[in-house]
Amino acid sequence: MRSVIGLAVSGLAVACVAIAIVAGGHATGPSARSAASERATITLTATGASYLSPTRLTEVTGASITVTDTIRGAAEAGFPAIAVWHEVSSAYDTTDRQPLEPTSRTFAFDRATAELVDCCDQNINGNAATPQRGIAGWVFPRNTGKRTYQVFDTTLGEPEPFAYSGTDVVGGIRAYQFAEDISAAPAGFSLLSRTEPQRYSMHRAYWVDPATGALLKISENEDLYLTRPFSGATVTHVFEAALTTTPASVARLVRQDTRARAAGIAAGHDRLLFLALAGALALAAEILSAFGPAGRAVPQSARSARQGRRGTVTWSPQPEADK
Repeated sequence: MRSVIGLAVSGLAVACVAIAIVAGGHATGPSARSAASERATITLTATGASYLSPTRLTEVTGASITVTDTIRGAAEAGFPAIAVWHEVSSAYDTTDRQPLEPTSRTFAFDRATAELVDCCDQNINGNAATPQRGIAGWVFPRNTGKRTYQVFDTTLGEPEPFAYSGTDVVGGIRAYQFAEDISAAPAGFSLLSRTEPQRYSMHRAYWVDPATGALLKISENEDLYLTRPFSGATVTHVFEAALTTTPASVARLVRQDTRARAAGIAAGHDRLLFLALAGALALAAEILSAFGPAGRAVPQSARSARQGRRGTVTWSPQPEADK
């Protein structure tokens, strides 16, 4: 009996450890879900920027620009597996004290994979005609890999490749860097000119915590410009700037990600405690079932007799000749 109990304890311990490892591997799930409901404000700045003034209809050069992206999770609009975010981006010329036209976006994505989902009133500047596909961009999938991801680009209205380009450390957190490179891509027409087509160039880099998929740092070198219809020569820059996240924004993103990591670790510990308690209870039940009410081992013959009195049908192997 002791050897049987010893084997049962060892087997149960191994099973609990294996289940705990599997469950612990998904500990970042709750942290990613909690991060999706937070409000985030990200500020990027640039100097020497150029843009086409919507009021003067002339190009402004040498401007200092501040871009503020405010992201708010709409938990009430989502489903258990889907998050819905509202984003508002506003730019301000701090040199000439001139606000630029704000933009907005509503998008829904799968909480586990960060893949965009066509639902929940998704739109870009109020226009729901463009389907949003690929990775959300503001968040990557948890357990992010060292590979290329297709991330939705709002200017082109389609996903663009973000290639893994190295590993870095941001605020003490190991981060993967991903880069998007677009050169002179057709970008339709501007409201400021219906005859001169737009071209779009962008080098954008994201620093991502691979464990949670959270964005920690951004840099954007953008040029949206009008061109001559036939020659392709540049007419004017609608918006040209080399933007980077401010140190304060990076610190804020790191703090949010640190809280998400802590929540994930706590969730993992809760799973381990639950599995340990469940294993102990299962083991206790197994031991008690092998003993009688007086604490003595019940002989097999007695157990068989009891089962027979209760009407239990017992199976016994047939002789080899009958098989």
